Amino acid sequence: MSLPTALFAAVAGSSPAPSPSPSGTAPSVPTLRDAQESATHAAGWVEENWSTWLAIGLRVLLIVVVAAVLRVMVRRAITKLIDRMNRSVQSVDGTAIGGLLVNVERRRQRSQAIGSVLRSVASFVILGTAALMVLSTFQINLAPLLASAGVAGVAIGFGARNLVTDFLSGVFMILEDQYGVGDTIDAGVASGEVIEVGLRVTKLRGDKGEIWYVRNGEVKRVGNLSQGWATAGVDVTVRPSEDLDRVKAVLSEVGEAFGKEEPWNEMLWGPVEILGLDSVLLDSMVVSVSAKTMPGKSLTVERELRWRIKRRFDAEGIRIVGGLPAQPEDEPAADPTAAMAAPSAYANTASPQAQAATPLPPPGTTK
Repeated sequence: MSLPTALFAAVAGSSPAPSPSPSGTAPSVPTLRDAQESATHAAGWVEENWSTWLAIGLRVLLIVVVAAVLRVMVRRAITKLIDRMNRSVQSVDGTAIGGLLVNVERRRQRSQAIGSVLRSVASFVILGTAALMVLSTFQINLAPLLASAGVAGVAIGFGARNLVTDFLSGVFMILEDQYGVGDTIDAGVASGEVIEVGLRVTKLRGDKGEIWYVRNGEVKRVGNLSQGWATAGVDVTVRPSEDLDRVKAVLSEVGEAFGKEEPWNEMLWGPVEILGLDSVLLDSMVVSVSAKTMPGKSLTVERELRWRIKRRFDAEGIRIVGGLPAQPEDEPAADPTAAMAAPSAYANTASPQAQAATPLPPPGTTK
């Protein structure tokens, strides 16, 4: 007999309804003997079912204790794993320089996000399973509950599919370490420096100081400009009559001196290389210069390198060409009225030509 049925039977047996008197008068008051019989019946029912109660209580207690201990152990294991990931510094591409790219704040936020997700999932699974086991211990039919939960889950998932997409995309972005705090990325819909990485939204700082809130589900491709190294490239356009050996020697001297000065020697992760001729035209030729730099410093290195190349070329007499051709200084300015036509006689209303072209007035009118 189930527990609810037994309780109902006990209450019904321990409180008998008073029987009406044969003459139709008021019911008789229960006597002491009736009370003794009710107490005896209740005591017998308790003695008969106490083992069932004890078994159910012990089973529920065992489920709760096991679930609590298992939850604590799993969460502690996840915390230790995240701490170990946070302490470990992995080099990029197997080089010593790659270890400098690991940002402390980036590792901290990434580890916290991963740990939060894993702990939440573990707690939900363990406590949800324990709750279902407790309900089954009381012989409650779980089929309607599970069916209702399934229908509600499908409805919530369909209604909040964008939220689910953002959440799952954020989880995989963090697990795969696609970008982190301090990285400069191009997310397609916006670009800038990452200042916060969340499970649903990524916060970027734009070039003009604006803050972009990008939903993780809207990011279809990500270009990370801060991982590994960057390349600074400068194209130098000179006249085709210039001596290429002389141009190459000057560029090599500029690059060598550039790599030995502070703070550029820290930004450069390799020597300045002369790649050679990129193109040759009738009026110009292009010499390409490249250098491997620290991530995010390519534009700074390019500007300084152009500055130095221009000053050195001016000192060496090497002319940089390109763009619109310059006008000679000794050529006189063009006459602005040269393209204007001569004045016409028809412009003067008193001229014979204008008078001859005037229409005749209608009859009966005087001119």
